[in-house]
Amino acid sequence: MDKFKDWFSSWLVGLKNTYRLVIMNDDTFEEVGSYRLTRLNVYILGSSIFVLMIILVTLIIAFTPLKEYVPGYGDVNLKSKAQQLERQVNEIETEVNARDKYIRAIQIVLTGEVDTVLQPPPDTEGDYSYSDADLEPTKEELAIRAETERANMQQLNKGNAAVLSYNENTLDELYFASPIKGAVVRDEFDPDKDHFGIDLLGAKGTPISSVLDGIVMMADYTFETGFVIAIQHSNNLVSFYKHNSKLLKKAGQKVSAGEAVAILGNTGELTNGPHLHFELWYDGKAVNPREFIGL
Repeated sequence: MDKFKDWFSSWLVGLKNTYRLVIMNDDTFEEVGSYRLTRLNVYILGSSIFVLMIILVTLIIAFTPLKEYVPGYGDVNLKSKAQQLERQVNEIETEVNARDKYIRAIQIVLTGEVDTVLQPPPDTEGDYSYSDADLEPTKEELAIRAETERANMQQLNKGNAAVLSYNENTLDELYFASPIKGAVVRDEFDPDKDHFGIDLLGAKGTPISSVLDGIVMMADYTFETGFVIAIQHSNNLVSFYKHNSKLLKKAGQKVSAGEAVAILGNTGELTNGPHLHFELWYDGKAVNPREFIGL
């Protein structure tokens, strides 16, 4: 024990001993530099350099791609990225399917290839309900839908900027139900201003009815017009109901004249208050609903 105390005391004294580090030219023995050092200073300097090196290496590994080469370090991040990519792929696939269905619906309107009421697909039976709560689109979906809608509306409006001719006798023989009971018309049909329908005012939550018997050809969300439902009727006639807060039917379902198909709302970018934008298309051409429907 006494030997250890003597050694420790001499070691402490040695830490304070002063040494001189002299740097000389080997050829001329000229003194280039001289530094006074103690063991304590050397220990402190060495420890500081060691700690700084550890901190520097840790930062490089944590904030550079080098961390991917450390076993077990990058596995969690890679798994998270893979899951995110899988979600994005699923969202894109869903959006592509919705886009294809929307384009197909527009093609039917343009070409008039369906001239009688269609039979619903066998897998569309049942009660369906879409609302802005369960169909709220993501930012990516909104961007894709906006681009799709602009492209298709340009195709729709091309060559149809004015009211085109139609068979008045055929439409006059039909009895149209009002889409909203006791509705007030806010904006009239004006194709010169790209307004191919009429705007009907009503309280938010008011049921919207189909004007004729038919089959729902589209029930979806678009960036500009919100929740939209389109119904194919006989005689190449299609009706559109836009800016709804909720859709009560799904594509392929049969509807009857006067049957509720949506709930009036204020969805989409091109709206400034609760209302229904209603359009009638005959043989792929916009017609004025006011001439056939009593409001």
